[in-house]
Amino acid sequence: MRSPLFLGIMLVLMLALDFYIFAILKVVSQGASPRNRTILFSTYWTLSVLALVLLIVLPTLSPATGPKGFRNTVFALLLGLFFAKIVASVFFLIDDIRRAVQWLATRVIMPAAGGQQIGEGGISRSIFLSWIGLAAGGTLFTSLLYGFTNKYDYRVRRVQLRFPNLPSAFRGLKVVQLSDIHSGSLTDREAVARGIDKVLSLQPDLILFTGDLVNNTAEEMDPYWELFARLRAPLGVYSVLGNHDYGDYVPWPSAEAKRANLQQLKEGQARMGWRLLMNEHVLLERGGQQIALLGIENWGAKARFPKYGKMQEAHPGTEQVPFKILMSHDPSHWDAEVRQNYPDIDLTLSGHTHGMQFGIEIPGFRWSPVQYVYRQWAGIYEEGRQKLYVNRGFGFLGYPGRVGILPEITLLELV
Repeated sequence: MRSPLFLGIMLVLMLALDFYIFAILKVVSQGASPRNRTILFSTYWTLSVLALVLLIVLPTLSPATGPKGFRNTVFALLLGLFFAKIVASVFFLIDDIRRAVQWLATRVIMPAAGGQQIGEGGISRSIFLSWIGLAAGGTLFTSLLYGFTNKYDYRVRRVQLRFPNLPSAFRGLKVVQLSDIHSGSLTDREAVARGIDKVLSLQPDLILFTGDLVNNTAEEMDPYWELFARLRAPLGVYSVLGNHDYGDYVPWPSAEAKRANLQQLKEGQARMGWRLLMNEHVLLERGGQQIALLGIENWGAKARFPKYGKMQEAHPGTEQVPFKILMSHDPSHWDAEVRQNYPDIDLTLSGHTHGMQFGIEIPGFRWSPVQYVYRQWAGIYEEGRQKLYVNRGFGFLGYPGRVGILPEITLLELV
């Protein structure tokens, strides 16, 4: 939003879409009374002009302007409106292509072949396709508005995982996985507290957090350190870093300031009683038996994500341990390195994708645009004896809501 070029492109695109859709509105509203058409057109242009003004004004607002999350909410509304118009325009474009082909056939191809033209007037627009386009765009925008109400609707997903090599003392182990808290986006402390209460009510033996505690800076956690410090489990609370935890996406006055921010985040987790694993492992003991818990820094196979993680440091010393759990924030790590080079990792836990906070999940079918980028994007995946679970995220980022893909608290039972 800060780039003048990006702002200019968005303004031109939105204005072009406004005039394109207005032309459709004039067609589909021909049967309405003059008064109703005036109300429709006035409302449409009022909202469109307001959106254009907000697009210009929003980048000039400082992060401190208005309530926390205000800028993100406004930007999400603008983006939602933009994509809704894009979706509607796809149907209009299909109709325009149909009309162009029909015109070409009646005016050029058929006369050249000695055929008779079909009528002398223009090719009429399909009212059906126009209404379908308006309905599709309206449905998308309405769903994005509705998604604002779901961002704290924490859902407990209970997953039973079977491993033949799990030591008997750990059978029935209850593990809660949390991921992608993104405290910089959170605005409702009471709702977050209810989410933590849900975690505690599950009485887990072990709690694992798979990264992205903040959006950019450690101070985003200031209202929430005390809340998340309530998380306790008999075998401990462990965490790793996600790509947002390093402060890579904001400018810093110096390299020292960036390092100090990361150190502040580490110290904050220690105060909460969380054990942050930085390319290392710990051995968990129960009933005289052991399993290994490995945690690495962020490692993403996608080109724009850094590879801070070092499995070559975390894995040594676990070779003789019969069962291993790996915490790795980015699920692309599983295919790119874990399955290829570390076949003795039984269970990998990741997050990162959020399920894009938008999609469809019904029995027997699930879809999200993020699946075209990440092969493993939500839930359980298995290859041979190895398993990966991708948590859909506790918080949210960018779009302050969730449509179809709700915030997740995962309860894994190992049997």
